[in-house]
Formats: sequence, structure tokens, C-alpha cells
Amino acid sequence: MVFASLEFLTLFLPLFLCAYALCPGAWRNVTLLIGSWLFYGWLSPRFLAVHVILTITAWVGGLLIDALREDGKGRMRILVALIVFNTAVLCWYKYANIVAGTLIDAITWSGAMPLDWQRVIMPAGLSFIVLQAISYLVDVHRRTVPVERSFIDYATYISMFGHSVAGPIIRYDWVRRELQRRDFNLQNFSLGARRFMVGMCMKVLVADTLSPVVDVAFNVQNPSFFDAWLGCLAYSLQLFFDFAGYSAMAIGLGLMLGFHFPENFNRPYLANSIQDFWRRWHLSLSNWLRDYLYIPLGGNRNGAWKTYHNLLLIMAIAGLWHGGDSWNYLLWGCAHGLALCADRAWSRSTLPTLPPGLSHGLTLLFVSLAWTLFRAPDLDGALRLYAGQFGLQGIALGDELSTTLRPIHGLAALLGVLGIVAPLLRPYCEKQLGGIALYASTLWPIAGFMLSFALIASRETVPFLYFQF
Repeated sequence: MVFASLEFLTLFLPLFLCAYALCPGAWRNVTLLIGSWLFYGWLSPRFLAVHVILTITAWVGGLLIDALREDGKGRMRILVALIVFNTAVLCWYKYANIVAGTLIDAITWSGAMPLDWQRVIMPAGLSFIVLQAISYLVDVHRRTVPVERSFIDYATYISMFGHSVAGPIIRYDWVRRELQRRDFNLQNFSLGARRFMVGMCMKVLVADTLSPVVDVAFNVQNPSFFDAWLGCLAYSLQLFFDFAGYSAMAIGLGLMLGFHFPENFNRPYLANSIQDFWRRWHLSLSNWLRDYLYIPLGGNRNGAWKTYHNLLLIMAIAGLWHGGDSWNYLLWGCAHGLALCADRAWSRSTLPTLPPGLSHGLTLLFVSLAWTLFRAPDLDGALRLYAGQFGLQGIALGDELSTTLRPIHGLAALLGVLGIVAPLLRPYCEKQLGGIALYASTLWPIAGFMLSFALIASRETVPFLYFQF
């Protein structure tokens, strides 16, 4: 069950909201926790079991760390053990398949019989749950947040179905006061519902509509120049509107229930450098990596080469975090790490500053080329697409994409581009159109949501891309 599905929109969400609104305020965390566990159980009972085990472990671990506040070494040993446990669980589900696959390939290459391997299924949202648990434990150890003694409240924080499946990564300190007391009122509900509808439009009208084009383009055996670039640009739009759409829906659901979650995107495709891009893209992950890995490793405090080493290491970890089905994710992270190092070195040198238009174009070009590596099924597939992008396999559009493309795909891409530049045009529109612009901004999410709902009812559900991470 995903947000952009009939069972969620017509069954789960209405029933949950009715139960949440009717129960007394003191019982709303219990209602939210039960609803979240039902949501995970609907996805898979095994996913729910893993989720509950991690929740209990982190809650008990937090209590142990707090109880040993006078024993610095004991607290540190407990923290390290808990981090290792959570990381080991994540690594098993995320990397067991690729390690086994690499081993099987090596055994087969040597002439031996391959191993019989049963593929490990990744629980939805496991990466986000583990990062939230680790951040809570570290913050309790640092004494920057008080330990949560109520299991219900902690489990509600870690389990909220709105954000735990695919982010944003919420820190305990951001919501701990609202776990105790929050405003569930018509104003918050209306603003949250509007944000949810905007996210639904981003997901269904743009990302899901472009999905068939991306799938075909990244499976062409010898993509031409137009095949490769069409697939690359379509995926750049699909990934942003899919993930940013989910984040908007999660933020909207949280606000409907009285929680205020931080933004996860800030117009990343308008960035004018790769450093600027990472200040705008997946903000909750970028900030988590900065606060819990980059700064503890020394950040930029120990000279230039140590800084470059830390940047490259952190981005390699970010690449590994994104997936274990292919080594492409690690290479993608390393590419961004090298780009960050080059950007930092350039900005601190005596070299001339690039014009804004050129720096923006180069940033967008690099990000798009890196998405090719991110989306390709394996390294060979990425190399074929790069060959196409550099014109080594012909120019003309291939038959596979020619038969796939429809006017609706061009309309979705145009809608996506307009959605990216719309915030820049908003002040001008409000100045020129006045009340008409305000009226339109109020009504269009409702109309877009109704159209999205009709499309959901007429075609197969497309899972969120970040469910696999």
C-alpha cells in the first residue's frame, strides 16, 4: 500500500483520520502508533516484525544510555553496540544480495558451480528507520535531548507512517514537544491537506507519467544520442517529482495530525554549484550526514586534504546508503564526492568565478549525468547510456522510444519544468494578477488531486522510487 493508491486514499486514510479525530487527545499517540503498525503490516508482516524489534531495541538502548550517565565508558560501549546492531541489520537487508551476487559471479568465473542464493527482500523504509534510531541514540548520549521514557511516544515517533517509509528523516528533538501536545485543528488540517494534494500531483501527474519512458530508455541495448538524453532528462524529472512529491505528502500528513516536519527539498535543480545542490536536495539526509558523520570525523577543521578525504568518504557512504542491488550507487556517491572536492578547491583558489548561467548549466549537466549512473541497472548499462549520450551509437531516436512516446509524456515533462521554475515566477504573477493568482493557487491543488485520483483509478499503482532505499 502506497499513498498514491486506491486502498490508501479510499480505505486506510479515511478510517484512520476518523479514528484519530474521534479519540481523546491523550490517546492520539496510541491511535497513530496502531495505524502506523497496521500500515507496515499491510505492506508485509515480516516488515512489521523487523520494525518493532528495532523500535524496542532503540528505546531500551536509550534508557540504558541515560541510566549510565555517570559512566562515560559504559555509555559509549552501549552506544557503539546499538549503532553496530542497527547498522548490521541495515547492511544485511541492503547488501546481502549484491555481496552474494558478486561472490557467485567470482565462483562461476573460476569454473565452479554457483551457489543457490535466496534473494533477501528489503523492508520498506528500513534505511530511514535506522537513521532515525541512530540519531536518537546519539543525541541521548550527547545529552542534547532527554531520553523518552514512554514506549508509546518513542514508538510513535519512529513509526509514523507519514514519513518513516521514505522520509524525510525526522529527528526526535524536532517532534518531542508535539508528541506531548499538539494542535489538531481545522487550520492545520486544511494546510496539510493542501500540501498532501500538491505532493500527489507531483507524484502522479509528472513522475508516474514519465515512468514508462524512463523504463524503456534505460533498457535499450544500444541507445542513441536522443534515446540516452531523453531517458536521462526524463529520469531527472521523475526522481525529483517522485521523491519531493512523497516528502510533500508526508509533510502534509504530519500537519494534518498536528506535527510540523521540516522541508526536504529547496528547488535543487536551480542550484548554481554542486555544493549548492546538496544544500537543496534531500535536506534531511544531507544534514544527518553532516551532523552525525562529517563533523564527528573532523569536518573541515584539520586542513584541506583531510576535508577532501571526509567529503569523499561521506558521499561514498551516502551512495552505499541508497542501495545494495548494484555497485553503481557507490560509484554515484564517489562521483558526487569528487565533484564536491573540485567545487570546494575551485571556490578557494584564485581561479575566476564562473558566470551564474554557466555554473548553473554545468551543475545541472553533472547532476543529470550522475543520475544516469544512479538509475542504470548495472555498470554495463550505465556505460551503454553514456556511449549514447556522447553520440557513439547514432543520433536518431530509436524504435523502442518512438513507439512509447505519447503527447501526454511531453505534457508531463512540461508540467515538471513549470513546477521547477514556478516559485521564481510567483512574485511576478501575484503582482500582475493579484487576487486571481491567490484564488488559482487555492483551487488548482484540488483540481490536480481529482485528476490524479482519476489516473490512479485507471492505471496500475507505481511505487515510490525511494521505497527501495
